Amino acid sequence: MLEHPLSDETIQKLIARAAQVRHNAYAPYSHYPVGAALLADDGTIYTGVNVENAAYPSGMCAERNAVFHAVTEGRRHFQALALVTDNGGSPCGACRQVLSEFGLDLQIFIADGNGNLQEVMTLRDLLPRAFTPADLPPQ
Repeated sequence: MLEHPLSDETIQKLIARAAQVRHNAYAPYSHYPVGAALLADDGTIYTGVNVENAAYPSGMCAERNAVFHAVTEGRRHFQALALVTDNGGSPCGACRQVLSEFGLDLQIFIADGNGNLQEVMTLRDLLPRAFTPADLPPQ
């Protein structure tokens, strides 16, 4: 398992928040509720859930909802993301890309529906060879 700088208490708090908000997910089509808790560098936790739509591409994932919530509140630097699904599912490609905008060293904690930690990794592990702002030409 990956070494990480966060205390077990902080990790459990993130997982608990993700599990708690997961109950607010709107997933009438997939029946796959997802909860996310994103820890900003200042210690604030921003949450998100998946919100589905009858026009499937119009929905939004929990991870991106958490990031967009944090950015709306002026945050740009993050330490960790906890994700809770029934089976310990991993962030989709679109979420990985959005998260990469804010740094590949983000710690990712994936838990199952019972709050049991399944995996620990960095975003860099999830998205090798990521396309980041550094890949764009200088302004």
